[in-house]
Amino acid sequence: MSTTATTTPALTTWSIDPAHSHVEFAVKHLMISTVKGRFGAVRGTVRTDEADPSKGQVEVEIDADSIDTKEAQRDAHLKSADFFDVEKFPKITFKSTRIDGVNGDSFTLTGDLTIHGVTRPVTLAVTSEGRGKDPWGGERAGFSATGKIKRSEFGLTWNQVLETGGFVVGDDIKISLDVELVKK
Repeated sequence: MSTTATTTPALTTWSIDPAHSHVEFAVKHLMISTVKGRFGAVRGTVRTDEADPSKGQVEVEIDADSIDTKEAQRDAHLKSADFFDVEKFPKITFKSTRIDGVNGDSFTLTGDLTIHGVTRPVTLAVTSEGRGKDPWGGERAGFSATGKIKRSEFGLTWNQVLETGGFVVGDDIKISLDVELVKK
């Protein structure tokens, strides 16, 4: 993936560096432990406005098939029609709708998240992790973000009831992102 950037009078365009970015999630399993996973293929564009950060824009695309929980059988099940149905819905997308509460290096990013063909608003707490030159003369910026969604709101409803009560897979999904951006 090329990492190109353009500059307009107001907005500066950055590309997500997929080799240095991580999209991770965590969900309760059997009501007693947490399973973590990640999506290995992420790409996108971020447009920033130095004068007015609230005018920034974010677009991200994730290959659903790149899910990795370090357990091949579970990953195959997550890719199936019971969960992500990656053959029918190969992409997970996010498109920002607003940036609020800019306070130093922190802000909230709200946007439309589409999973499994269902689009819902989600808000992420974002922190700027810094900005600087890389050894090759390019400029980079880092951001971390966290949020929470309910998988059932996106049509991901597969589950099994436990004999002791509760479910095999929790409904609340914690999202964690560490993103490195490249500008040229």
